[in-house]
Amino acid sequence: MKNQIELTNGSLYRNILLFSIPLMITNLLQVLFNMADVIVAGRFAGKLALASVGSTSMLIFLFTGFLIGLGSGINVLSAFFLGSRNQKLLDETVQTSFWFSILWGCIFFASGFLLAKPVLILMQTRVELLENAVLYFRIYMFAVPAAAVYNFGSGILTSGGDTKRPLIILSCAGVLNVILNLIFVIVLKLSVAGVALATVISQYVSAVLVISVLKKGIVFQKNGDKIPDRKTRFSENAGTDENFSGEQTEFSGKIRLNPAQFYLSRNIFFKLMKLGIPAGFQNAVFYVANIFIQTGVNHFDAAVVAGCAASHNAESITFDCMAAFYTAGASFVGQNFGAQKKDRILKSYLISTGYAAAVSLIFGGLFLAFGREFIGLFNSNAEVIEGGYTRLVIMALSMWISAPMDATTSASRGLGKTAVPSVIIILGSCVFRIFWIYTIFKHFMTIKSLFLLFPISWGITAIAEVIYFIKIYRKCC
Repeated sequence: MKNQIELTNGSLYRNILLFSIPLMITNLLQVLFNMADVIVAGRFAGKLALASVGSTSMLIFLFTGFLIGLGSGINVLSAFFLGSRNQKLLDETVQTSFWFSILWGCIFFASGFLLAKPVLILMQTRVELLENAVLYFRIYMFAVPAAAVYNFGSGILTSGGDTKRPLIILSCAGVLNVILNLIFVIVLKLSVAGVALATVISQYVSAVLVISVLKKGIVFQKNGDKIPDRKTRFSENAGTDENFSGEQTEFSGKIRLNPAQFYLSRNIFFKLMKLGIPAGFQNAVFYVANIFIQTGVNHFDAAVVAGCAASHNAESITFDCMAAFYTAGASFVGQNFGAQKKDRILKSYLISTGYAAAVSLIFGGLFLAFGREFIGLFNSNAEVIEGGYTRLVIMALSMWISAPMDATTSASRGLGKTAVPSVIIILGSCVFRIFWIYTIFKHFMTIKSLFLLFPISWGITAIAEVIYFIKIYRKCC
C-alpha cells in the first residue's frame, strides 16, 4: 500500500498533488527522452535530419494520442470498480483491457506503416525531407504495440493511486533510449533510422516491465472496505444497461494480470470501446487539426520548419506536465463517483484545473525568459532559433487557457461521459482550426497568424466543455 495515494479519503489538495507529482516527472521524462531523439538528430545528423524527424511529429502524436486516450478509458473504468468495490468486474477489466490494448496497438502499427508515405506527401512534406521522414516514421511504428501495453499498465496502476511505478518503469526505458540514441547515431552513423530504432527498443522494455509488475499482483485497497449502499448511476451515464455496481461480494482490492491467458469479457470490451475510443478519438482530433497546422508550417523554409519542431518540445514539456493533473482529475472523479462521494467529485475537478493552470503559467514564464537558449539546444542556426521563438512566445503566453478545457473533459470522462465532450473537441479544436488555416492564415501567411489559432480555439472549446460538465454533474450526482 505504500505506493498508493488514497483517492476517496483525505485532503484533496495534498493527495492530488502527491498523486500528480510522479506523473508530472514521468511525463516530463518522456518528453525529455523524446527530446533526446530530436537533439541527437539535430546536433549529430544535421539540420535536415532534425526537420525530417520534426515533420513527422504531428502524425506520431496522432497515433500515440489515441493510445493515451484508450489508456484513460482503462483508467476510468478500473478506478470506478475500485471505488465501488467490485472485485469481479475489476478482474475482468484488467484482463480484457490488456488484450484490448494489444489489438489497437497492432491496428495502429499496420495502418501507420502502410500509410506513412502517402500521408506525409499529403501533408506537403518538403521533397528533401520526405525520404528520411518516411523511414523514421515506419521504424517508429514498430513501437506502437509496446506503447499500447505501457499505457494499459499505467492506466491500471494510476487508477489505484500508484503513480510511482510508472515513473520507475519509464525512467529505466528512457535512460536506455538516450544511450541507444548516442550509440546508433554517433557511433554507428544510422541517422534518423538510429533515433527511431532506439525508441522502439526502449518502448518494448517499458512494456515488459509494466507486465512484470502486474503479473506479480498489487493490492490497492484493504479487505473489508465498505461497499457503497445505493445503486450507482454509472451504467446509465456510460450508455449500457448493465449495473456495474455489482453484487455485494467480497472485495480484496487486488489486481493481477495473467498475460498467458486470453480472456475477453464482452461487456467490459464494449465498455472500454465506449469510454476509450471517444477519449482516444478526442486526443487524436487535436493532432488531426495539428497535421493541417504542420502543413501550414511546411509552407515556410527548412529553417522555420526545424525551429518550430524544436519549439514544439517546449510546448510538450508544459502540456505533459499539465496532463498529470488531468489524469489525476479523471482518477479522483472516477473513484469518488464509484464511492458516491459527490462533494469530492466537484472539488477534485476544480483543484486539478487550478493546479494545471498554475503549471502552465510557471513553464510559460520560464520559456519566455529562456526560449532562445532552449531552441539553441537543438540547433545553433540563428534562423532556426528565431523561427522557433516566434511560435514559442505565442504559446508561452496562452497555454494556461487550455487548462479548463482539458481538465473539464477529463472530469466528464471520470463520470463516464465521453461522446459529447468528443464532439465539442471536434468542433472547437479541429473544425475551427481547419477553418482558421484556410481563411485567416491563408490571408496573412505568417507564423503569428498560424499559431494564434491555438488560444482562440482553446477558449471557445473550454466554455462549451464547462457548460456541459455542469449539466451532467447536476444530473449524475
